[in-house]
Amino acid sequence: MKKYLLSGVAALGLLAAGAASAADLPSRKGPVVAPVYVPVFTWTGFYVGANAGYGWGNVNVNGWTGNTGDLDGFVGGAQAGYNYQMGQFVVGLEADIQGADLTSGSNFGGINIKTEYFGTVRARVGVAFDRFLPYITGGWAYGNVKTSIPSLAFSSDRTHTGGFALGAGVEYAFTNNLIGGVEYLYVDLGEKNILGAGTKVGTDFSVVRARLSYKF
Repeated sequence: MKKYLLSGVAALGLLAAGAASAADLPSRKGPVVAPVYVPVFTWTGFYVGANAGYGWGNVNVNGWTGNTGDLDGFVGGAQAGYNYQMGQFVVGLEADIQGADLTSGSNFGGINIKTEYFGTVRARVGVAFDRFLPYITGGWAYGNVKTSIPSLAFSSDRTHTGGFALGAGVEYAFTNNLIGGVEYLYVDLGEKNILGAGTKVGTDFSVVRARLSYKF
């Protein structure tokens, strides 16, 4: 019996020693893979882009009895700005310059009015839903009002700098850099005197335009 007990103790010792040696061997498991985090999209950053659309509106003439008609025509140009996102809110500043063909047409014996360019500098405030951004906008506007009176062989081209612009739009970020959108603006360039102090001429118009921007 004593021999059997001694043999059992020896066998247990050998098993324990073998287990300890196996524990000291290097592990064959591969390295732990670090988790990959997808960066959250942010609207913060500078951007530049282009736009094109259609405008229509009114000719404002004080002190003249002739028919001047309404404005309408193509608009297109470029925009640049900066957005800053705070939580879900996005604030920004944008400037744009537009070429235009907004004309009242030809009115024999009346006044022909045309706006060939305009621009704005506007604040923007929006609420971001991930890559979708609805916003409102408003600020300063400027542009030219070209006037001709065929019956008087008179013409003038005045730059109006006291106007304003108000509007709203929606944008969607297709990628982290490419942003598309649609925007509505109401632009009033104000009025300036022509033919002395008796006649004031100005234009106000609406613009709907598609826009594409690249965010840095």
